Amino acid sequence: MKYVELKDLTAEELRQKAAGLQDELFKLRIRQATSQVENPMRIRQLRRDIARVRTAQRVLAGAADKGGR
Repeated sequence: MKYVELKDLTAEELRQKAAGLQDELFKLRIRQATSQVENPMRIRQLRRDIARVRTAQRVLAGAADKGGR
């Protein structure tokens, strides 16, 4: 996932995407604890995707704050 794909999403869409990624990361960590992960690099990828979504949320919130002043 690239930041370019996220910057055009609405706040609600970003929230839903973040929740979905968090859920997937949680399930993957549980599977990792039982040594059933076929692609351990997916954990790293998910963490970075979550960070990208949070960055997009902050940019969107900052734009809303500046527009209201």
